Amino acid sequence: MITVSKINEEIYEVTVKKESATTHKVKLSEKVYIDLTKSKITKIELIKNSFEFLLERESNQSILREFDLEIIENYFPEYPSIIKNI
Repeated sequence: MITVSKINEEIYEVTVKKESATTHKVKLSEKVYIDLTKSKITKIELIKNSFEFLLERESNQSILREFDLEIIENYFPEYPSIIKNI
């Protein structure tokens, strides 16, 4: 289960409950949001989809506790193309 809460315009808190619960702080700039979604989905949906993407590839304990959303591409180069097609 993934829960996303808005802290401010760019920072979101994400809680992932699997075998154990983890909490993450994610920064999402307006530019990255527009580049990835063309505003077709909400920022919260983008973050949730991004965590679903990550959880298909690693455990919630392996996901960084604090990061900018665009760095996912540094670890998984396929991320932008997959997210843009959701």
